[in-house]
Amino acid sequence: MRHLFKKHCTEFRGTIMKELGEKIVSYWGNRAEGYSEYNREELAGDKWQDWITEIKKQLPKKEKSEIRILDIGTGPGFFSIILAEAGYSVMAVDYTEAMLEEAKKNAGALAKKITYRQMDAQHLDFADETFDAVVSRNLTWNLEDPAQAYKEWMRVLKKGGVLLNYDANWYHHLFDAEKRAEYEKDREMVTESGLEDHYTCTDIDTMEEIARQVPLSRIGRPQWDQNVLEKLGAEHITVDAEVWKQVWSEVEKVNYHSTRMLSIEAVK
Repeated sequence: MRHLFKKHCTEFRGTIMKELGEKIVSYWGNRAEGYSEYNREELAGDKWQDWITEIKKQLPKKEKSEIRILDIGTGPGFFSIILAEAGYSVMAVDYTEAMLEEAKKNAGALAKKITYRQMDAQHLDFADETFDAVVSRNLTWNLEDPAQAYKEWMRVLKKGGVLLNYDANWYHHLFDAEKRAEYEKDREMVTESGLEDHYTCTDIDTMEEIARQVPLSRIGRPQWDQNVLEKLGAEHITVDAEVWKQVWSEVEKVNYHSTRMLSIEAVK
């Protein structure tokens, strides 16, 4: 009886996870064009130079053409574009076809230098130890099984390879009263500054519905990430809670003042 109950619970959880995953894919597929516009603005500005400087200093010390980089959750292609432009060998993956189409359009002639694959970040179709580096931005928090994702990312890294994850405690304000007050203050500052609100200009109701179901909205980070990566055998785990100061535009700093981006570096 206990075995049957456990099996039933596992199957039920699997169904819930599948439904959540489908909801996430649908949301980002619908947002592809709008998110792509945001990436184009980044590429047209000058902060992309700060981004490539930040990433390059963490990469293995060998010829660029010999460094294979996996851009996980590429979205409209920001990381893959600046990395390919810098001379690296880049594989860009995303779960949504719409995002990959936007990524290819945004890359222009550079698209010929980038390999694109539609793939689930939590279940990668690559052999062990394929890449010298794995990079990701604003993805982990949005996954239904982020621990499984980290497991996969470390698996496809070569020995000595580096994982670079740039993320934040997105939507933690839905579960923390103090953070909620800070979030509301951000919204006031955005209005007073006459800027576009990066939260309310999207389908915020759907996004918050998803955020309430994914696990990392409730969890304090980066301690959770460090614990998971340690269990996976990562070495030299480093967290930079100040990276936002270097890579964010002034508009981002106002919009997300209470939810600051951090970087998590882990060497295999």
